[in-house]
Amino acid sequence: MRIKSLNVSGFKSFCDQTRVQFDNALTAVVGPNGCGKSNIVDAIRWGLGEQSAKNLRGRGMEDVIFNGSEKRGPQSMAEVTITFDNTDGLSHDLYTDYPEVAVTRRLHRAGPSEYLINKTPCPLKDITDLL
Repeated sequence: MRIKSLNVSGFKSFCDQTRVQFDNALTAVVGPNGCGKSNIVDAIRWGLGEQSAKNLRGRGMEDVIFNGSEKRGPQSMAEVTITFDNTDGLSHDLYTDYPEVAVTRRLHRAGPSEYLINKTPCPLKDITDLL
């Protein structure tokens, strides 16, 4: 399986819904300092279940939720969906019939993370097993 796309909303500097396509075997993200390049990597790590806020350059897990800016208020939730191309059928046995597998993680400011595979709630262990 390879990452096909990344959808991010309310995560760190991504206030609005943002989609990053990974159309080729090699994808580069370039831009000036402070434009959010490392937040893309953090979104992938977090979406796949990273449990350490320190590894995401934060003090607490709530630091991944967009905290507002001069012109925008804070978001109440962060969500990351990573869609994998599974046309080769090499995923976990439960998902071999799906051409795409979407892994989602949500965090509400007032609650724990939610994990989903193909829009179905699941424990983090299921995502770990999938990968």
